[in-house]
Amino acid sequence: MPPILTNKNFPRRIGVTPQALLREARRQNQTAVASVPSICILDPDRDIFRRLRQEGRAEPFREWACYHSQLDAFTLAQQTVGIVGCAVGAPFAVLVAEELFATGRQLLISVTSSGQIAPRAKPLISS
Repeated sequence: MPPILTNKNFPRRIGVTPQALLREARRQNQTAVASVPSICILDPDRDIFRRLRQEGRAEPFREWACYHSQLDAFTLAQQTVGIVGCAVGAPFAVLVAEELFATGRQLLISVTSSGQIAPRAKPLISS
């Protein structure tokens, strides 16, 4: 066994949990516990997030306690929906998702990018 793995107790639980992260963020930022919308969207490219903001349809959800993300809220079909922009990279997106679920979220939609939609271009290789 390599020396770096000796004297390790892997089955032991660690103290870092989404609940603990949110609790400490609330304490340090003096943020109250609030009901985050039950439906939330992760928007890694921030395209939807930006558009909603530009149109004045979304506002910051001030009670969101996460240090590294911003949650906005908007209305869709008479329901308040939360959206987090720039949740890029699997580890960070999973952390944000876990924090959202720790607040009692029922549905989380992750939007992925398929590239930019553009008019049809000429083929690079002609036949």
